[in-house]
Amino acid sequence: MKLHWQILIALALAVIVGSLTTSINAGFGFNLIPIFEFFGALFLNALKMIIVPLIVSSIIVGIASIEQDGSFARMGGKTLLYYVATSAIAITIGLVMVMIFQPGLIDGMPAKEALGLHADTAAVTERVGDASTGDIAGIFLRMIPPNIIHAAAQGQMLGLIFFSLLFGYFIAQLKGEHNSTMRSFFEGMFEVMMKMTDLIMRFAPIGVFALVAKIVATSGIDVFIPLAKFFFVVLAALAAQMFIVMPILLKVIARVRPIKHFQAMSPALLTAFSTSSSSATLPVTLDCVQDRAGVSNKTSSFVLPLGATINMDGTALYECVAALFIAQAYGLELGFVQQFTVVILALMTSIGVAGIPAASLVAITIILAAMGLPLEGIGLILAVDRVLDMCRTAVNVFSDSCGAVIIARSEGEQTRLVS
Repeated sequence: MKLHWQILIALALAVIVGSLTTSINAGFGFNLIPIFEFFGALFLNALKMIIVPLIVSSIIVGIASIEQDGSFARMGGKTLLYYVATSAIAITIGLVMVMIFQPGLIDGMPAKEALGLHADTAAVTERVGDASTGDIAGIFLRMIPPNIIHAAAQGQMLGLIFFSLLFGYFIAQLKGEHNSTMRSFFEGMFEVMMKMTDLIMRFAPIGVFALVAKIVATSGIDVFIPLAKFFFVVLAALAAQMFIVMPILLKVIARVRPIKHFQAMSPALLTAFSTSSSSATLPVTLDCVQDRAGVSNKTSSFVLPLGATINMDGTALYECVAALFIAQAYGLELGFVQQFTVVILALMTSIGVAGIPAASLVAITIILAAMGLPLEGIGLILAVDRVLDMCRTAVNVFSDSCGAVIIARSEGEQTRLVS
């Protein structure tokens, strides 16, 4: 059975078992949730274990193989243009959806009192208050870490990517024996990491089952009822980005059949959905884009690690919708200038806080502060944030993969998905 079918079956079983966990715990006298946590953490740790060596080897091999004729700068320009454009489209979709459906209003009245707060607001404030809000200067400072080993250990991907880009570029400047030795070493390292990825993915169904079963068991279904309107507005906006905007870009610009691309990326999308982490999914994304979609290592090793760090279409969209929803729930009337401010802040913070835990919450606090709203508004969305995080991560990963294919085709590559 193909891997994506195994993962889909695991997802379905996880929902069933997770919803029955309370009954099973009571009937058999033991708690299943710690078991789910153990196997879920084991799978996530295995994926995270290979992120740093995979990113380093992949980028270095890809950049070292780029001809030094201006193609590096050209590819970088295309990549950044794609990231900014798709994120802007996603935010605009979120803005339009909120303005049309107004999830923050119930019977025309602000929903704050009706919804109440679903979390300890003091804990929420503490959780996001100590994190760096990632201003523009901070982004550039994180690009050049004082200690690359420490940056790798702390998961500061932006600095690691920048170092790897420089390292690969200067390997290409070497002549003769040193060039071939360095390239051979990192090519071998990259091949080893891809084989390790294949091994870890054999256990993906078990990991996915454990992760999703725990979420269903701990969250339950009742938490979605008061926030159903907000929940479905976010889902609809994410679906529009993933199933309308991205396929159009694939078809029109890359001349690629969208359905084929969905099929090629299915293991990565399901892994992203279950792990809620673009970085943890990166090994699987690289494997799918190269082996299943046929994009060269030269392109994918540049576009995908960078995208997993700064290209956050789903996150940017969610930040915009969540901030506007909270504003509506508090009865704040937003004019054009305020809406435009939200759009710009969502675009910038989706990049600026990409490497920070609870990134979306931190970004939303920046937007709320700019709008003059209290941080306790975050408590309105926490009940459904975890499930929506799974959905927006899948959108993030899919956008990265589409970017790799589009840029590969613009560079003259013949992928396996050409229509």
